[in-house]
Amino acid sequence: QIMFIRQLYTGCLSEAAYFIESNGEAAVIDPLRDIESYLDLARERKATIKFLFETHFHADFVSGHLDLAAATGATIVYGPSSRTNYPVHLAKDGEIFSLGNISIEVLHTPGHTMESSCYLLKDEQGKDHAIFTGDTLFVGDVGRPDLAAKSTLTQEDLAGHLYDSLRKKVMTLPDEIIVYPAHGAGSACGKNMSKETFDTLGNQKKTNYALRADMSKDEFIKAVTDGLMPPPGY
Repeated sequence: QIMFIRQLYTGCLSEAAYFIESNGEAAVIDPLRDIESYLDLARERKATIKFLFETHFHADFVSGHLDLAAATGATIVYGPSSRTNYPVHLAKDGEIFSLGNISIEVLHTPGHTMESSCYLLKDEQGKDHAIFTGDTLFVGDVGRPDLAAKSTLTQEDLAGHLYDSLRKKVMTLPDEIIVYPAHGAGSACGKNMSKETFDTLGNQKKTNYALRADMSKDEFIKAVTDGLMPPPGY
């Protein structure tokens, strides 16, 4: 049985959630508050939702992870350094979760926020197939580094982390893998996003200004912090 991936894109929020299923086991990445579509898909696929993967804490929509966990018994998974006041599985960098005949590896990619993580999906043969990048990498842009800036961390610090995360964790992956981000054009989480809602990593390396091969860290920090509009109030 071939794995199934569906992007559930909500235009008014420019937000993408993902439903992944293999051999009767399913995972949802960054679920929205209205959980019916995920439950419907699980019924349709005759699958049990086993994991809810959160790429980071969202500043721009209400997540459905608590409702969905309550409805299905699924485990909520966050990346390293997350702090929550509800039960979650805090994943380690490199931790692997099996889902039917496929697996999902956690790549801790701090930068947009410190707990931000990407989820690398490996197919039935163990081959890297797709990466769910949250707000770390968008089609045409990268996540803004100022939303989680606190007194101890400036937006420049976060941008430096993002540079390292992208170059060490994401850009080293095979060019043919598919990049599935959490947002598209119209979101306040980036400034240059494409209307496309997914792409190959190889194409992003060619076309995304922030992934230019010879870009220095200083240049990257300047590029991603330049011209950021103030974060929305909510």
